[in-house]
Amino acid sequence: MDILSYNPGHDGAVAHLRDGRLLFSVEAEKDSNWRYSPIAGRDLLDAFGRLEEVPDVVCTGGWWPREARLTGSPFHVGYRGIAKDTITVDRGAFFGKSVPFFSSSHERSHLLCGFGMSPFPQGSSCYALVWEGAIGAFYEIDPDMNITRIGDVMNEPGNRYMSIYGLADPTFPKNAPFSRWSDAGKLMALASFARRSTPTAEEEELMAFLLSSQHVRLDLYDRLESSVYYNVGTDDTEFRNFAGIFSDRIFETFHRFAKANLRKGLPLVIAGGCGLNCDWNTKWRETGIFSDVFVPPVANDSGSAIGTAIDAQLHLTGDAKIEWDVYSGLPFRTDAPVVPGRYDVRDANSEEVADMLSQGLILGWVSGRYEIGPRALGNRSILAAPFDDSTRVRLNEIKQREQFRPIAPVCLEADAARWFGCDHESPFMMFTYQANTDALAAVTHVNGTARLQTVSQHTNARLYDLLIAFKARTGYGVLCNTSLNFSGKGFINNLTDLDTYTVERELDGFVVEGRAYLLRSSERYRAYRKDGGE
Repeated sequence: MDILSYNPGHDGAVAHLRDGRLLFSVEAEKDSNWRYSPIAGRDLLDAFGRLEEVPDVVCTGGWWPREARLTGSPFHVGYRGIAKDTITVDRGAFFGKSVPFFSSSHERSHLLCGFGMSPFPQGSSCYALVWEGAIGAFYEIDPDMNITRIGDVMNEPGNRYMSIYGLADPTFPKNAPFSRWSDAGKLMALASFARRSTPTAEEEELMAFLLSSQHVRLDLYDRLESSVYYNVGTDDTEFRNFAGIFSDRIFETFHRFAKANLRKGLPLVIAGGCGLNCDWNTKWRETGIFSDVFVPPVANDSGSAIGTAIDAQLHLTGDAKIEWDVYSGLPFRTDAPVVPGRYDVRDANSEEVADMLSQGLILGWVSGRYEIGPRALGNRSILAAPFDDSTRVRLNEIKQREQFRPIAPVCLEADAARWFGCDHESPFMMFTYQANTDALAAVTHVNGTARLQTVSQHTNARLYDLLIAFKARTGYGVLCNTSLNFSGKGFINNLTDLDTYTVERELDGFVVEGRAYLLRSSERYRAYRKDGGE
C-alpha cells in the first residue's frame, strides 16, 4: 500500500509510506527555507517527483480547521481528538485516479508518529506524553491501539515555557500574540546556567500567572513593565537562574501527575515540540517510572505527516508500525557549479578530512539524503575538532547565534561510555549526558552536560569512518557537530547555497560526498597547506 501524507501547518512536511516503510519525508524548512514553514508548492513538486505511481491513499493531517467545508465532512479533521470515530475518509481525484482521502487530528498525528516509529511492539501497552505549543497531556495506548487520554496536565506548555525569554529580551515586542518558536531552544540553553533553585516571591507570582492563565500573553501581566526581568537582557545572571527555576517548575508539574497517575513499568513515548528538550527527556529517563523512554527525531510537527500516514495505515490495515531511517530526506542538489577559482577541489578520503579537522579547520559536511527532523545528525553538518572553547565561540559566530548556546558532540558509540557515561546508543541527539573529561571543552555545556549523538558503522558509515580516522590522530572519536544552515532557516541542500554560506560565514571549506572544496581565501586553510597538510 502506497500512502502519501502531508502536514499543512507549520513545520510542514510531505511523507510517503510504502508497505510499512518510510520512503521519504520532504520538509518545508529544508533547502534553506525559513524554519517552521508550512508546505509550499515547491515541496509538493519535490514529493510528487519522487512518486513512481499514484498513491493508494492521500492523507491530510489535522490542523486548525480553517479549510472546513460548509457541508459534508471537513477536508481535514482539526487539532484535537483521539477517538477512532473522529477519523474521516472521503474519496477524491488525484492525478486522474479516484483515491481515498484520509484525515485525522493533529493530536493523533503526534501519538501515532511516536508509537509507530518507536521500538515498542504493537500488541503491548505503553504510555505517551504529547507536550507542545498547545497540548500537554498523558495517554495510554493499549494492545488494540485504543488511545485513552489519562489527563490534560497543562494547556500550552510549550508556549508557556518559551514566554519568559521574550520578557527579558529587549528585542521582543511585549504585545505580540505569540512567543517566537525559536525562543524555546534558547531558553533550554539558558536554563543550564541556573545556580539557584529557590524562587523569590516575585518569581512565584510571575510563574503563577504564566502557568495558570488560559492563554499566555505577556501584556496581560499587570506587573509586566515593573518586573525585575522586563527587558533585562538574557545575559542577566538572576534571569538565567529564573530560567532554570521556571523550566524545572513545568517539568515537575508533569512529573507529579505521572507519579500520581501512571503505573510503573510501562515504556513511554514522547512527542510534540517539547520532546526536543534534551534535559527534560533525560529527566524522564531518570524518574524510574518507565521501563524505557523513546523520543523520535521528528518529535515536533515535522513528524506530523509521518504520524498521519501511520494512522491511515493503522486504519486500513491494522498495522501501526513502520520501518524507517532518519536519513529519509532529499538528496543534495549539485545542479549548479561553485564560483570558479574560489576553491581547491579534490577528492578527500576520511583520513585526509580528519587531518584537516585535527589541524583546526572547520568544514561543512554533506553526505547522502538529509536527516528528517530539526537536528543535524551527520549528513548536513558543520564539523570541527572538539577540544577548545574557542572553537565553540567561532562556531556560534558562524551560526550567528548567541554565545550561551552549546555545540553538540558526535561520538563513536563504542567511546560514548568513556567520554560521556552513555553505555547505549543515542543516535538522534535527544538526551543529555555528563562529560567525563575536561578535554572536550567545545562540546561541554556550562553545567558539564553534552547533547550527545552516537554513531556506529550501522547508523552512519561515512561519518563513522571519519570519526575512526579522527580518533587515530587525536585519541578521541568525537567531533563538534552543528547544523549546516543559514540563521533561521533549515538545512542547506544545494551547492549554490553552500558556496555562498562558506564565503559569507567564513568556513574553511566543505566536503560533499567525499569531494573537498577548500576555500583559497581562508587563512586557516592557507596555513594548513603551508604546513604540509595532507
